[in-house]
Amino acid sequence: MAALDATMPTSKSAAAAASRKHEGASPRRRCVVGCPTGLKGVEGLRPMAMESIMLVATLALWAAGFLLLTRLGRCHGAGSPERTPVVSVIIPARNEEHNLPTLLRSLATQPLKPHEIIVVDDGSTDRTAELARQLGAMVVASKPLPEGWRGKTWACHQGAQATTGELLLFVDADTWFEAGGLARILSGYTGGAFSVGPYHAVRKPYENLSLFFNFNMTVGTVPGGLFGQMLLVDRESYRRVGGHETVRGRILENFWLAEKFRAAGIPVCSERGRGAFSFRMYPNGLRELIEGWTKGFASGAGQTPRGTLLLVVAWMSGLMLPPILCLATGDWLPWGAVYLLCAAQVVWISRLVGAFRWHTALLYPVPLIFFFAVFARSAMRSGKSVNWKGREIRAD
Repeated sequence: MAALDATMPTSKSAAAAASRKHEGASPRRRCVVGCPTGLKGVEGLRPMAMESIMLVATLALWAAGFLLLTRLGRCHGAGSPERTPVVSVIIPARNEEHNLPTLLRSLATQPLKPHEIIVVDDGSTDRTAELARQLGAMVVASKPLPEGWRGKTWACHQGAQATTGELLLFVDADTWFEAGGLARILSGYTGGAFSVGPYHAVRKPYENLSLFFNFNMTVGTVPGGLFGQMLLVDRESYRRVGGHETVRGRILENFWLAEKFRAAGIPVCSERGRGAFSFRMYPNGLRELIEGWTKGFASGAGQTPRGTLLLVVAWMSGLMLPPILCLATGDWLPWGAVYLLCAAQVVWISRLVGAFRWHTALLYPVPLIFFFAVFARSAMRSGKSVNWKGREIRAD
């Protein structure tokens, strides 16, 4: 009995030890199979999976940029049209002494000459009218601006009334035609309302900030809209819709004219104008560039086809993710590679709409953030007064 009593504490101790060993092992048996490090390993997989999902989503949004490229058609005409059309060029101009000579000289050197060139001097206080006469244009002095009209629409209206040609070609004073560009544009004209998006010649560093504005303007217009910088239309179609008088109070008259033409059953077509037609967008400084894009860009975005607008938003959102997530996660290798992919795509796309510098595309978050900031300013200023070329106008 004594021997038996002596062994009982030992047995109890062994049982207690076995129980503690069993309890200590039980959490490991609850671990997911194949996870040797336990719950900590399972939790470590979650951020990795999330990052992989974000990488895939970013690449999908990046691919949306290539879908947008399908809209960027080119001027398909070559050489001269079958017969020489009688073209009247109308140029609304207000304080354009620095820009107008370039346009007029480019018209003078075209192999295919326009029938007439009419410059409508919209109350300029510089040498616009004098230089226009010196370079061979007919100058029409604009009458006082009537109530409810914009300066440009009023000038275009008066210019159209002074023409005698069968085709009316309205062009902004800060544009110009490349060698043979007029014949190339006319050879692509098949009737109705036709427009060519000018190629952006970038000469000063701040002009690179217009990169995403120019791209959005182009993809939002081609192929079924009209650009504000150029409109080619036959006289009868222009008369049928009531001309610029029907859009007299609009800043972005091109969008509203396109609607008028379509409603009247008149075809509307536009193309990208690289190699035929060029411009400098707001060449007189950063302030002009900001005010110029502010005065109606948000309203113009509202006129963009819904599917195109969604693709643009998706693409630009995708472009912002690599730099943000690269800084947020500190994972430079995958996000740095995706960032370089985005930069390479922006280089390619930007060259289709303008002579933007490669380093602008490499640092694309800068013009992209600028785009978002000015777009927000445009949206907030909609319906409010904006100073443009010495006039207070209400932004669309």
